[in-house]
Amino acid sequence: MGHFKNVVRNLVVPSIFIIGLICILFWTPDISTRISSFQYYQQCDLVSNEIAATTRVALSPQDELETALREASAGNNKTVIIAIINKAYVEGEMTMLSVFLQSFWLGEDTRYLINHLLLVSVDQVSYERCKFLRLHCYRLVTEGVDFGREKLYNSQEFKNMMWRRTELLADVLRRGYSFIFTDADVMWLRDPLKMLRNQDLNQTDDIQMSCDGFNGDPWSGFNSKALNTGFYYVKSSNNTIALFNTWYRMKEDPHFNAKKDQDALKVLFNWGVLRNLKIRWLDTLYFSGFCQDSKDIKLVSTVHANCCRSINAKVIDLMSVLKEWKKFRGGAPPINAVNETIWSPHLECGNSWKRKIRV
Repeated sequence: MGHFKNVVRNLVVPSIFIIGLICILFWTPDISTRISSFQYYQQCDLVSNEIAATTRVALSPQDELETALREASAGNNKTVIIAIINKAYVEGEMTMLSVFLQSFWLGEDTRYLINHLLLVSVDQVSYERCKFLRLHCYRLVTEGVDFGREKLYNSQEFKNMMWRRTELLADVLRRGYSFIFTDADVMWLRDPLKMLRNQDLNQTDDIQMSCDGFNGDPWSGFNSKALNTGFYYVKSSNNTIALFNTWYRMKEDPHFNAKKDQDALKVLFNWGVLRNLKIRWLDTLYFSGFCQDSKDIKLVSTVHANCCRSINAKVIDLMSVLKEWKKFRGGAPPINAVNETIWSPHLECGNSWKRKIRV
């Protein structure tokens, strides 16, 4: 065992030094004198890809995260469902976490998925609530940062929490686990795993990504303009590990550190950094959201409260979604003259952009 650790150390340390050296050589503070942003991240990505296999061996300790991942993925081919929660998601009469979990209870063939759900808590209050509910829980500690309060969409605190999320998911991939990441404001009305697997029978997709607006072509790169990291699947591989390493490094770039992680990922798409990955875009007919409602409740798997600014607004409008879902399950689908599903207007979310919200 000691000899193995020495071998791993001898491989990883020089590799990290090399990737750092290459990034420094390609870096200059003036973007106009940089060889090019694309080449910079391309070179870092190439080296990152080469050492991915080594790092995924070296970074798999039997720690709390590894234990949580192993338990949540048991019997599911090392695939885990991950959601991140904080204090704002677990406090109040009707909480976001309660609505989220209720969707698994009310959904079609979704109850078993709770066994594969790992709730990542960014504060102690939400962690204790998770443990009380006897779910799979992991406490994500970030020294000197309070992620407990509500983080309004696009605020700097919100962006910081999203970058921390990207760092965690990169760690999950390095440990050899594939994942479905879901925001807690996504209603699971049907088992999305069946749809994801049926679309990729040969298991060749690296990423299956949701979007705010689907253009009809699951392979079209133009969907990246509306990509949404609130629901997506990633298969653990050297290529996806390299992508997440490159993606997270953008946080340290002064040209991107004020952006959301989602916006930085769009830039990588534009630069062609993801050209070696097979990416399937998810049709909003099946994986819908408030930005673009599904037109058929008989087919929809998930409903995301995107295009919405506050937790309170999301809870109210998602409760309406669950109410309509229960009516449908009871035999009364809401349809119009052309047999399209009519959802209740998402009024609270629409108004959330007009209100001044205290946090």
